[in-house]
Amino acid sequence: MDISAQHKAIKQTKPRKPDFEQLYSAVRTQEKKVYTDAELQSLPDFSIHSKEWEIRRRSSNRLLTYLGDKGKFLKILEVGCGNGWLSAKMAGLPKTYVTGLDVNRTEINQANRVFKLPNLEFVYDAFNENTFENERFDVIVFAATLQYFSSVVSVLRQAEKLLNRGGEIHIIDTPFYDADEAAEAADRCRNYYNDMGIPEMADHYFHHSIGEFWGFKYKILFDPSSLLNRLFKKDPFYWVSITK
Repeated sequence: MDISAQHKAIKQTKPRKPDFEQLYSAVRTQEKKVYTDAELQSLPDFSIHSKEWEIRRRSSNRLLTYLGDKGKFLKILEVGCGNGWLSAKMAGLPKTYVTGLDVNRTEINQANRVFKLPNLEFVYDAFNENTFENERFDVIVFAATLQYFSSVVSVLRQAEKLLNRGGEIHIIDTPFYDADEAAEAADRCRNYYNDMGIPEMADHYFHHSIGEFWGFKYKILFDPSSLLNRLFKKDPFYWVSITK
């Protein structure tokens, strides 16, 4: 066997690094966030991880009220819909058609099995420039997913291209950090995944700041630093809206 053939053989037998889908699925299992069909139907009113789901129930209710108040037909895309619970809630609003998109095949299959509505569909795919070449949306939602994209600017510019005129992007349930907090948060993140035995996942989790929305036409619809929130609800996440 010549040297080039030997090199090719070594390259072919080298173990493949797990991709994001595999890593994320492993994390969900470790965190006990793989739900039965019955549990999924009850979200966000669910006892396990109750504090987290109380926060998500309040944030989703704010979003649902906002969308419902528009009183017009909305074509909605949720990027990173996971098991589809929020997409299903949005599809429960009148005058909506909702598409949930995710790279976790197991959760997409479950969402398709559990949530059967005529105005709801789930798609197993990554979010990129080719995913919805010929479709446009009135609303695009990133709920607890923006942290898995390395560049806020890149993914939001991509999302803007899919919006109808006057369309909106909504970002909820997503942590943002000051510059001096980001490095400490990254260390905590890496330690968390190391302790879990899935260290590679830290390479797919990014610590963004509100400053990265500079250049977009954005509004903060919920500010966790407000006095009222700090005194009572203690919801930790911003709700950011971007208008095309």
